[in-house]
Amino acid sequence: LRNSSPKSSISVIIYSDRNRLFFPIYPLCSLPRNFYYITLLRDPVSRYLSEWKHVQRGATWKTALHMCDGRPATPDELPSCYSSEDWTGVSLEEFMACSSNLANNRQTRMLADLSLVGCYNLSSMSEERRAELLLSSAKRNLRRMAFFGLTEFQRKTQFLFERTFGLHFIAAFTQINGTRAAGVTVGTSTRSRIEELNALDVQLYEYARELFSRRVQYCHHQERQEERKRKREQRRRTKQQKTSQIQQQEDDERKDAEEEMELTGVTEDYSSQVVRW
Repeated sequence: LRNSSPKSSISVIIYSDRNRLFFPIYPLCSLPRNFYYITLLRDPVSRYLSEWKHVQRGATWKTALHMCDGRPATPDELPSCYSSEDWTGVSLEEFMACSSNLANNRQTRMLADLSLVGCYNLSSMSEERRAELLLSSAKRNLRRMAFFGLTEFQRKTQFLFERTFGLHFIAAFTQINGTRAAGVTVGTSTRSRIEELNALDVQLYEYARELFSRRVQYCHHQERQEERKRKREQRRRTKQQKTSQIQQQEDDERKDAEEEMELTGVTEDYSSQVVRW
């Protein structure tokens, strides 16, 4: 990254799957700093399949405390989907069958304020009311973030990040679609089931795409305005420069004329003296 404002530094807090991680973009020193929450969203089906493949290879979140309102979730609130050390080799059908699987609607849950729904206590309200509050909270928090990007739109994400923070990446983002999730072929019924399990994430992602598109369009509009302003200023400076050059030329011509008149007078006086001599 290159900072267009070297006298300031920016740090960001990025949501991860486990907790909030702090990533200083610039060294933490005595320079003034601003802190922002940012995140990247992904197509819900692709994200779900990616997590399944990750868990299938042995990944776990055993160390995650799932803190909410100052306390961790209890085993009764978050029962484990497996009894062994991990879920290595889990099939997609088994992965989808676990009702307490935190892969379901993970993006919505991580962006929402869980205290609004009693944290992980599912008995605090109806499922419909809980879903409504979670989605509303996630949308609100996403809207308030200084920046968010979409994995499926890397170049636009880079553009929006650079415009938002006044930073410039040294290299352009590369759109890589050949992920492990992309290599998984699922049938129509299976895809529909994944979308059903992640119904909140599907709605959140649709909302995020629309909001993302509006932000990108607004930044492009700003960029065009700045370019027009720059060109107007350039034309103004060019005009001023030409006016100055014309004025300088006129001043030089006037001085030449004055000097010529003075020289003519001296010459005539000298000629008259020669005649007298």
